[in-house]
Amino acid sequence: MKKTINRRDLLLRSLQCAAGSAAFTALSGKLQLANAATLARPKSAVLRGTDYRALVCVYLYGGNDAFNMMVPTGAGYAQYANARADLAIPEGELLPIAPVVPPSGGGSFGLHPRMPEMQSLFNSQNAAIVANTGPLLYPITKAEYNAGTVPVPAQLFSHSDQTVLWQTPQAETLNRRGWGGRLADLFYSTNVNQQLSMNISVSGENVFQSGETIVPYFVSTSGAQAIDFVQDVPWQADRRAAFLALRDASYDHALQREYARRVTRAMDNQAMITNALDTATPLATTFPDTYLGQQLRMVARLISARNTLQMTRQVFFVAAGGYDTHDSQLADHADHLEELSGAMNAFYNATLELGLGPQVTAFTASEFGRTLSINGDGTDHGWGSHHLVVGGAVNGGRIYGTPPDLTIDGPDDAGWGQIIPTQSVDQYAATLATWYGLSDTDRDMVFPNLSRFSGPNLGFMA
Repeated sequence: MKKTINRRDLLLRSLQCAAGSAAFTALSGKLQLANAATLARPKSAVLRGTDYRALVCVYLYGGNDAFNMMVPTGAGYAQYANARADLAIPEGELLPIAPVVPPSGGGSFGLHPRMPEMQSLFNSQNAAIVANTGPLLYPITKAEYNAGTVPVPAQLFSHSDQTVLWQTPQAETLNRRGWGGRLADLFYSTNVNQQLSMNISVSGENVFQSGETIVPYFVSTSGAQAIDFVQDVPWQADRRAAFLALRDASYDHALQREYARRVTRAMDNQAMITNALDTATPLATTFPDTYLGQQLRMVARLISARNTLQMTRQVFFVAAGGYDTHDSQLADHADHLEELSGAMNAFYNATLELGLGPQVTAFTASEFGRTLSINGDGTDHGWGSHHLVVGGAVNGGRIYGTPPDLTIDGPDDAGWGQIIPTQSVDQYAATLATWYGLSDTDRDMVFPNLSRFSGPNLGFMA
């Protein structure tokens, strides 16, 4: 029997869909239907770049254990092995990397044995490693941390809080406006297409892409998603007709008029993206059949459709979970790093296929690293961590910053094996944003804490 739906129920369900699509944004963002972004052209649009550029955030939910991702070799291996005990990767299995410039503090390093693609990208100078980075309010030493004389971010070692701090990074305000969103506030007027958000997520809600004006548009690994109960299929004909009647009606109430506008934008955006993807030349690059691999494949497909979509600047978000390795770390973490290495390598190859190697940069982020100390079968929440940056514009084949001393209770250990970062998320993000086109004049608008740190640019981007 065909199930019917009345006008009142249909309107209620539609408003619920609209209101729940981006819970962290302002009311105008919450009203968006199926994540159709709000775009309001500024009174004075400023063009901030005419060449195509895209940033791709690869977020690793749970806290990636970067100390088992990049491991000291040679003289430094004993220090690592002593700290990691049963979780230490055998030195003979590590994949050696050859920095073109010796890292600060010296030493040699290898990557996890399940990351041969990343080893190749690093050694061919198309990837860099940014060492010991994390959320900071000010530079801080172990003595200052123990004495409590220098402020630190609130709720250190908390997944939800540190995720926000990584993605904003407005560590004193927690205003839930991400630096990717703030970039979009500045750059979206550069795009000819003013209907589709320049920020697109293939992994749902995130603070990183939320700005004052811009909210992200969500797609799945298979493309733009239609409003499920009004799809243009025969068995939805009655519901679709009723829905379109609601959309096209004239309303006296401002909320009703805004609802109709959002519905129209959502449906138009879905049709726009679907058409652009359908008409784009299929990619020859093969992506791993993993969730992260398929997310990055969708990003590559969207980039391939950039001209049809009339996009000059874009920011993408993808993510993988499972990095909260409190137990079974040796097996689980190895699988995650294999997925990460293969997916990022395929994505880089796709940018080469598109002729956009120097114009697209992918980078990792994760709320924190893991502890040096182990809990038997895993590690606990840490602080500082290493991160990967991949792309044709990367000053690759280098380790930026100083890899930490891995001695338990050593000079970099805040306690419980939690390593104090020596580079801030602000510096890491600002380096990427500067390559993207952020000017010195606008930098404080996006990164108000940056002036507290020496050097706003870490140098890993050309």
